This record gives sequence, structure tokens and C-alpha cells, in this order.
Amino acid sequence: MGEGQDGGDRIPESDNLARARKLRGNLTDAEQVLWNALRNRQISGRRFRRQAPIGPFIVDFVCFENKLVIEVDGGQHAQNEHYDAKRTAWLESEGFKVIRFWNNQVLVEKEAVKDSILEALGEAHPHPDLPPSRGKELL
Repeated sequence: MGEGQDGGDRIPESDNLARARKLRGNLTDAEQVLWNALRNRQISGRRFRRQAPIGPFIVDFVCFENKLVIEVDGGQHAQNEHYDAKRTAWLESEGFKVIRFWNNQVLVEKEAVKDSILEALGEAHPHPDLPPSRGKELL
């Protein structure tokens, strides 16, 4: 069962890690397709984590280096727009950029989704305390 399919994912932070581990084994088809594209630094050399706890939430995918959260939403999110907006606002208040895709987009428009992620990575800025990538000076 993917994020939000059981009525939401705001849970006590102490339970986040165990729940995230459980969710990693139950990705939706669209989440699995996107994970196959994100894993092993396949997009712009960035490391993504799946079903990662951030504060009181578990996000579908996150690149902590660029503070980019990627959410893959099924039809149930059409009825949860208010909840998703509050969740996004909280994540943004913590410095994360949140982008969302519908399941169908991920399954049918894979290249367009990858392009959107690349664009978002270009707009996001690494944390100022992180060293330059691979020890190279930033231009």
C-alpha cells in the first residue's frame, strides 16, 4: 500500500521509520516505475531515497542534497487536496521543494516526468553546508 492509501500518512515521528520500511516493500506500480528511474543516481547523479520519513510525514521520494520531494499521487488524492496542500506547505516551510505527478503521468509519460525532475533539480539549491560535488569547485 503506497503513501496515503490508508487514509493519510501523518503519524507520530517515532513510528515513521518502521512504517517507511513497510511502505518500501509495497510500492504502487507508478512508484516502482519511478523508483527504477531514480535509483542508483540515474538522474543527474543525485541520490534519492524512497518512502523516507521527514518530520511527521513519509514522502514518496526525496533528494536530501537538493531538498527535492517527489510525490506520486493516485486518484484518492483528488479528494485529499486540502490535506496535500497542508502537507506541502509544511514541507516547504522546512525548505523542501515538492513536485507531484499523477500515477498515469509516471506510467505513460516517463520521459516528460524525468525532464520535470531534472528541471526541478536545476532550480533547487544544495544545502549551503554540503561540500561541492565530488570535491570540484562550483563554477
